[in-house]
Amino acid sequence: MSTDLIDSYLTDYRVVGGKLIEGHRVGYVRVSTIDQNSDRQLEGIELDKIFLDRASGKDSYREQLEAMIDYVRSGDTVVVHSMDRLARNLDDLRSIVQTLTARGVRIEFVKESLTFVGDDSPMAVLLLSVMGAFAEFERSLIKERQREGIAIAKQKGLYKGRRPSLGQEQIDELRRRVKSGEAKTVVARSLGVSRATLYK
Repeated sequence: MSTDLIDSYLTDYRVVGGKLIEGHRVGYVRVSTIDQNSDRQLEGIELDKIFLDRASGKDSYREQLEAMIDYVRSGDTVVVHSMDRLARNLDDLRSIVQTLTARGVRIEFVKESLTFVGDDSPMAVLLLSVMGAFAEFERSLIKERQREGIAIAKQKGLYKGRRPSLGQEQIDELRRRVKSGEAKTVVARSLGVSRATLYK
């Protein structure tokens, strides 16, 4: 057997515990904010590659999620800490799981101890729906409690809202630069804010 043929054969396999296993183990991690710690999600799990998004789960388009979906191929396994890290609503969760499993990719949810492979039993499909619905319900409860907490804090005069992205000095500079004809995109980038912030 030629070296090239052996190399191409081994790219689809890896050795685990002395056994030849097909595919790669690919991790997907999502944290909602820049300062949230991503290390604990898949800590201690052996992975060949990790894709990390720093974005809200409500955003259906996430750059690294799309990159991970493009990267994996039949025989690979995607490992995710929990269902709510992959999607925040049941429709998105089902869609992503079906997209992956239809291509022969396994998906493992560590927290829920569930694995989906595409030819799942009716019980597995039910579990995906029930667990996904619970994750969506839990998220809704958290948002409701947050709204109630803010309303109570406002009544007590304790809630001040979000701090402005820019100070008065920066706002004055922004207005001066835009008035002089500088592109808003350039001004926004130099001040570290989005274009949308300029219009507020």
